[in-house]
Amino acid sequence: MEIRNIGIIMNGVTGRMGTNQHLIRSIMAIIKQGGIKISDDLTLMPDPILTGRNIHKLADLAKRVGLDKYTTDLQATLNDPHYEIFFDASGTLFRKQFVEMAVKAGKAVYCEKPTAVETKEALALAELCENAGLKNGVVQDKLWLPGLRKFQMIKDQGFFGDILSVRGEFGYWVFTGEHYDQPAQRPSWNYRKADGGGIIVDMLCHWRYVIDNCFGNVKALSCMGATHIPTRIDEQGKSYNCDTDDSAYATFELENGVIAHFNSSWNVRVRRDDLLTMQVDGTKGSAVVGLRKCWVQSAAATPKPVWNPDIDSPIDFYAGWQEVPDMQNYDNAFKIQWELFLRHVALDEPFRWTLREGAKGVQLAELGLQSWAERRWLDVPEL
Repeated sequence: MEIRNIGIIMNGVTGRMGTNQHLIRSIMAIIKQGGIKISDDLTLMPDPILTGRNIHKLADLAKRVGLDKYTTDLQATLNDPHYEIFFDASGTLFRKQFVEMAVKAGKAVYCEKPTAVETKEALALAELCENAGLKNGVVQDKLWLPGLRKFQMIKDQGFFGDILSVRGEFGYWVFTGEHYDQPAQRPSWNYRKADGGGIIVDMLCHWRYVIDNCFGNVKALSCMGATHIPTRIDEQGKSYNCDTDDSAYATFELENGVIAHFNSSWNVRVRRDDLLTMQVDGTKGSAVVGLRKCWVQSAAATPKPVWNPDIDSPIDFYAGWQEVPDMQNYDNAFKIQWELFLRHVALDEPFRWTLREGAKGVQLAELGLQSWAERRWLDVPEL
């Protein structure tokens, strides 16, 4: 059997998401499972090197996961022909510089979202890769979550009839850091515009690919943001002003007539089934979709409530829903997309989640900010 080693430059993965989802639960997990078996004659094996700005963080992370290759000299690593793929999980504002370096070195490019904070820049990065003939991709992990896969399965089976509307609720309470025993669980840059923060930039990139792939292409949007909490405490224990949005309330009109509304907030206390839930209502049935679970109610099982606010409801509205069972052992969503991208690079298999698709997410976020500023609906042009 041939084991084909694929060199991967993993840049900026010392952060929480890069370490946990991309390095440990994706690349190291693929190595631990013995690579990606293509056939009895071929296995693809990732061969990562860690790059970044802080040698001590890199050394600590490499030791933690059992790697011996790490460096702060990104350019020298890009010059090494062994490394075929450049992956970037650094801050959004650094993405352009790193992707341009990788394209100049002739590497396939895979990166986290958002790919930029402006559509023009995100589209330019996509075109840079396309014009150079380089394979490229952007992380769109939620598409492989068990809950969304169960939704897609029953949708394909015709469960919903005609889908009418989608209502998404996302978020949780992010502590301000003011109280010692309740430390903030998100970094302070999330709340500073100059550092690429803001929940509209962060989450509308997700909602674009979720909506486009699951419900239909976005035609127009109306969005309102808010900065509900004006000051927080940073990593040094100092108070700072939050100058970008920490909540967003967006409505999307889809080309097929479906209406989707998504609330996103870091200032909401959760009383629902998961940190993200989407209720999908159709003529023949409805579903409540979480990250890992999916509950359904058919038209035949729908109760008939009668409005009477003077008594407790005689209907247990939770009782009429049935959970869609697990059909298999669902792998990590980030890992699944990584395996697809590695097969794309090595075997030229199709991979549609490109930097151009990532630019669509940036476009929706930028239009969301514009809609908020101008207090009006905006059409979403094709990219």
